[in-house]
Amino acid sequence: MKILITGGAGFIGSHLCDRLITEGHYVICVDNLGSGRLKNVKHLLTHKNFRFIKHNVIEPLQLIEGKIDQIYHLASRASPKDYQEYPVETALANSVGTDRMAKLANEKNATILFTSTSESYGEPKEHPQKESYWGNVNPVGIRSCYDESKRFGEALLMAYYREYNLNIKIVRIFNTYGPRMRKDDGRVISNFISQSIENKPITVYGDGNQTRSFCYVGDMVEGLIKMMNSKEIGPKNLGNPNERTILEVAEKIKNLTKSKSELTFLPLPEDDPTIRQPDISKARQFLSWEPEIKLEEGLKRTITWFKKNGNSV
Repeated sequence: MKILITGGAGFIGSHLCDRLITEGHYVICVDNLGSGRLKNVKHLLTHKNFRFIKHNVIEPLQLIEGKIDQIYHLASRASPKDYQEYPVETALANSVGTDRMAKLANEKNATILFTSTSESYGEPKEHPQKESYWGNVNPVGIRSCYDESKRFGEALLMAYYREYNLNIKIVRIFNTYGPRMRKDDGRVISNFISQSIENKPITVYGDGNQTRSFCYVGDMVEGLIKMMNSKEIGPKNLGNPNERTILEVAEKIKNLTKSKSELTFLPLPEDDPTIRQPDISKARQFLSWEPEIKLEEGLKRTITWFKKNGNSV
């Protein structure tokens, strides 16, 4: 198949490119390199089935390829540090960018998969979070450029489905980690690993008792592909239901890196959710998918990668 991936040079997107190339597909990777990195796909640049286009999805995309079978729309800054620094770009990538990709999918008769987010649940009043939960989001808060634009992206694709019968897929991605995370992206895992390796203070926001559920990137890519090739529309939660406190994760990373770092506590950022755990019953039932990589194994792989590449990311 001919498959287009927006945000394809990003953390998750580049792993998706690798997997689809391995399966023999022709992959068009579109990325403006705002948060993505060309080196994530450098090894693919000379591959006969791979093409890289530096492009911002907010602008119209001209393709020389006549036929496109599938579009994975991942393009968006996804770490709070990033999207709060570039709020307009983030909001537009998930709204105007999604509209551009939906129009392209309609024109090419392609299936489009939109990566929404667990942030669409906001500070949840339901735990764990099921797809049927509508969320508790601050529409004007500092995170709204991301979570509300993702919610709008979902609504827009449902509108295309209802009006044009566009073949759509919606997934809500929960916290994902693994090799190729940016050292400076401000996310929990990358922060803790880089701080631990360098024996710097490990910065914990709040009291550390807030929870997250971390999914290894290989498992996430498997979930995305299974969703794309299913008959499901979604939304479907993709994440690891193994809920951990932030303190627990900090201690685990400190032990795995044999770090001398001390924990230091900072105020919890505005609108930062205190609990996060996906209910993946639907993914299990309809996609035959659930994560396989345990947290310790995934962290070991990620730490190894950071030790080898950390200074260049």
